[in-house]
Amino acid sequence: MLIDDLPVDRRLLMSLAHLGFTETTQIQAEAIPVAVAGKDLLASSKTGSGKTLAFLLPAMQRVLKTRALTKRDPRVLILTPTRELAKQVYSQLRLLVSNTSLKSTLVLGGENFNDQVKQLDKDPHFVVGTPGRIVDHLKKGLLHLHGLELLILDEADRMLDLGFAEQLKAVNEEANHRLRQTLLFSATLGHAEVNEFAAELLKAPVRIAIGAENQQHSEITQRFFLADNLNQKEKLLFHFVQKEATKQVIIFTATRKDTERLSAVLNEKGCSSLALHGDLTQTNRNQIMDAFSRGKEKVLVTTDIASRGLDLLNVSHVINFDIPKHTEEYIHRIGRTGRAGTAGDAISIIGPKDWDNFKKVESFVQQSITFDRIEGINPKFKGLKPVLPQSVKAGKFVNDDKKQAQKKKPKTKKSVNKTFHEAADVGFAPMRRKKRVETPNDE
Repeated sequence: MLIDDLPVDRRLLMSLAHLGFTETTQIQAEAIPVAVAGKDLLASSKTGSGKTLAFLLPAMQRVLKTRALTKRDPRVLILTPTRELAKQVYSQLRLLVSNTSLKSTLVLGGENFNDQVKQLDKDPHFVVGTPGRIVDHLKKGLLHLHGLELLILDEADRMLDLGFAEQLKAVNEEANHRLRQTLLFSATLGHAEVNEFAAELLKAPVRIAIGAENQQHSEITQRFFLADNLNQKEKLLFHFVQKEATKQVIIFTATRKDTERLSAVLNEKGCSSLALHGDLTQTNRNQIMDAFSRGKEKVLVTTDIASRGLDLLNVSHVINFDIPKHTEEYIHRIGRTGRAGTAGDAISIIGPKDWDNFKKVESFVQQSITFDRIEGINPKFKGLKPVLPQSVKAGKFVNDDKKQAQKKKPKTKKSVNKTFHEAADVGFAPMRRKKRVETPNDE
């Protein structure tokens, strides 16, 4: 569909044309007409499919073309799982409201609370934020959602995985009225908790699923390498960063400590890098993402905090130094490269500790994976053998019923034909009298 064919205000079409948009993506073509019609939406699409615009345009259309329910409450609330994703959504929103009189604000954890109160006092039409900080303002009576018209949940599955269910319920209760519309976007519609949550929040939603949840980008080349231990994993990593033609590189690790350690090791090797994780202050996180997005730094070492939503066009390589525990995160991680039709390279390094997670990924992507090698690095590790169930012996399955029948019956003890012992067994042994000792007469 052409952008001009969308059922939205002419001012929005002019803004999109100015930003260089000419055609819609599939999720935009299917979701925008449904949302503009005022229906609740439950949608999923692969990373990098343009879903941010799929909910921002209907939100803008609603605010521009309909009368507000109240004068002071925000009209649209957009929630995201991470601060980085919230900032990116907010930056795209600002481009759309730039030539209008509409106001928007960003409410994140880790940033100055009083500054946010001042922004909320200006009665913004749009609020973009993370669940925890939004609920903080709700509890203190600094934010009211009684007049909220549109609630948008971006990456709802990730918010639930991160433990934000209670906060999302609190938001729902605060804005629970019949005129509210809800748009819920998730990486997958097969997430059980997402479906349960959608049943509470949404009213007769239209379901849209673009592609399978394990669908991968055709623009991304995937390579897999085995390693014996941590030292060998680091040798492979240095090879990829130093000797391959890379623009920018994102390296994903399992823990926050690993990001700091690995970034320090890379810096010692002359590979300038930044470490990003959830323990950093919001100011530090902002500085790191700003430096990386502007191309001031080539390498970003991070946890899954950067696996979703971030649109970084110069990332040529994604390296999984550790394989993620949650299989769908693999798709989101590698989706940080190969953006906007450019070619990307996704590399995964698998050691003995990664093997179980790797097999889950292999099953999830539904393809047989072969391993590449780098000259001079020869791992002995070839993978772990699957653990056979106890009922499997010598390659043959033993019938459990038959096995039970073959068990020897416990031997019964022969009864002792003694009245005293029989009585003692049941706790009624007769008392014994002491033998009377006869003493001689004094006489």
